[in-house]
Amino acid sequence: MKKTVFFLFVFFWVIPHGFAQLKTYTFEEAEKQFKENPKPYFVFIHTSWCKYCQMMQKTTFQNTEIISILNDHFYFIAFDAETKSTIGFHNEIFPYQADGYHELAYVLGQMERQLSFPVSCILNRNYEIVFQINRFLTTPELKVVLNKALQNQ
Repeated sequence: MKKTVFFLFVFFWVIPHGFAQLKTYTFEEAEKQFKENPKPYFVFIHTSWCKYCQMMQKTTFQNTEIISILNDHFYFIAFDAETKSTIGFHNEIFPYQADGYHELAYVLGQMERQLSFPVSCILNRNYEIVFQINRFLTTPELKVVLNKALQNQ
């Protein structure tokens, strides 16, 4: 009996309450899913060296409400801007650029001819950029953005 109580105590203490996991897609996976279930894309463009990107991944994208909204209403794509693979998306091929960043990172994340990280970008069902920002977003800020994007569908 004591072992069972101890096990249950440890189990519920170790497992976080409201545990939810953010479903991530590649561009190709999201596009396949889109054909059966059209919904907007949320693209998070990041790098491994960007401290703000890491902070956003560890805070904003760990919030259960954010996870729920993204999982239910968007295709979430976490895109490393330094990936060297060629990506097919929206009937186009996007290669890695020799300057260190992927061409698709420039297409989706460049603002005023500059690419800085992190970038959060929402594409509507017509593949048009309807939201784009290149800074850290807190949980409350991202909730506002996501809800506004859903209202304007």
